Amino acid sequence: MLKSSITVEELLEAKEGEQYQFKEAKNRFDSNDAARCCCALANCGGGMLVFGITDKRPRRVVGSLAFNQPERTRKWLMESLKVMVDFQLFEYEGKRVLVFEIAARPLGLPVQFNGIPWWYDGDSLIPMPELIRRDIYAETGMDFSGMICTDASLDDLDETAIEIFRDNWVKKSGNDRLRTLSAEQLLCDCEVITDEGITYAALILFGKKAALGKYLPQSEIIFEYRSSEASGPASQREEFRMGFFAYYDRLWELINLRNDKQHYQEGFLVRDIPTFNERVIREAILNAVCHRNYQMSGSVFIRQYRERLVVESPGGFPNGITLENILNRQSPRNRRIAEILSLSGLVERSGQGMNLIYELSITEAKPLPDFTGTDENFVSMTLNGLIIDKRMLEVINQIGNERWESFSTEDFLLIDALYHEKSIPKNLRPRLKHLMESGIVEHIGHGKYVLSRNLYDAVGKPGVHTRVVGLDRDTNKELIVKHIRGNGEKGTPLREILQVLPGKSRSQIQVLLRELRRDGRIFCEGKTSGARWYAVDVKEHIDCN
Repeated sequence: MLKSSITVEELLEAKEGEQYQFKEAKNRFDSNDAARCCCALANCGGGMLVFGITDKRPRRVVGSLAFNQPERTRKWLMESLKVMVDFQLFEYEGKRVLVFEIAARPLGLPVQFNGIPWWYDGDSLIPMPELIRRDIYAETGMDFSGMICTDASLDDLDETAIEIFRDNWVKKSGNDRLRTLSAEQLLCDCEVITDEGITYAALILFGKKAALGKYLPQSEIIFEYRSSEASGPASQREEFRMGFFAYYDRLWELINLRNDKQHYQEGFLVRDIPTFNERVIREAILNAVCHRNYQMSGSVFIRQYRERLVVESPGGFPNGITLENILNRQSPRNRRIAEILSLSGLVERSGQGMNLIYELSITEAKPLPDFTGTDENFVSMTLNGLIIDKRMLEVINQIGNERWESFSTEDFLLIDALYHEKSIPKNLRPRLKHLMESGIVEHIGHGKYVLSRNLYDAVGKPGVHTRVVGLDRDTNKELIVKHIRGNGEKGTPLREILQVLPGKSRSQIQVLLRELRRDGRIFCEGKTSGARWYAVDVKEHIDCN
């Protein structure tokens, strides 16, 4: 998580420039302008966009009403820019100050907003100069997809695939001028062909079958449907050796042919949830196309079974990516391909496709992606489609889609961990405060958190909450009093009371005893190890200090 510890006083003294941008925005601020500022901050090493403080020195806090739902704005910025964004909200002398903190761009990849990488030249917001872009691309070494295939020509590209891309780019950008461009100019504008020739990205995305067979035969994707776990020929198999835009929709059609519905009762209504979520499957395929190693032999395999789908791609994880950081670090192996898919809108949350896969799996109460079998040569991702707990669906529906839309991936993972009674990873703990403020999570003491009682009550499962939390405080007190009263005049030592509630620590028991004594229900005689506790209706109260 970001969450730099900064105060309003420190912001008032900070120097505006590449790391800090100040906007008065007393009433509102255009969201696209904010995204461009955040884009430039990310490209300049990360920084803070501050609303409600003047940019002229001496700075003053004027307060801002901009972005009254900062959590939602934060999520939109993350989707638009492909980098981590966090926010802090201050109330300073009765005035609201909102700070968005933007992480630095990933290594080797400039951040873009609507296809333009923005940059700060001093205090001026400008499109990033081409020389700076080239230096950034060079940070991680060679981008194979941006290299030139010296023998390829424009005739090797498929017009149908190019027109599908054009339609998608127009739809994503809203720029109808793109319809007037020739195919060659269109591909030049998105930089898949250059003055030097045709890039491998152009072949992978738009190439004809013959051209790919000649220049890049390993770029194919093979789909198989297997009705059982038995080895041998697949029940159905199709091989795709052509430009990706020409067959992308066909892949989903094949998978959807055998996409069973799972029925879930919600009150009087029956809700159907497909085994294979379309957005999850499309993101998994796009991930394989963007990140596979095209210089290795071997094809991308998509193997569909009745209840799961496995995507295997050559090359292992890109440099710097591990299972531990896969949700918050970006390192596209084929940057040119990633940029084109982002321009076309196929990647809805470019750079965060894996986050979307995790989030949708959780909201459908399905298992998280399984990377068993992944090694340095291959990535294997299994998407299990079966709902593992329909009770969790009830809890998810109670939270509501509107609130889900404002949640980060960390929030989704926290809710999943709490529901399944797993320990909370350290990197997720900073999000607990937000979920408590939203009424989703309760703190029950000593670093323990649970989903709120209200959630379980609303779905008719209050007993589940009680089991997770354990006996409530009043019940614990009643058990202690009952045990002490049962011992009558002989009294009860502390060591025996500890046995009544074995899940509680000595200090927790002592707190309960003090509360009961204060309420006049029990008293103590003696000191230290010889002390004995009595119920007030058994023996006259003799206080011991």
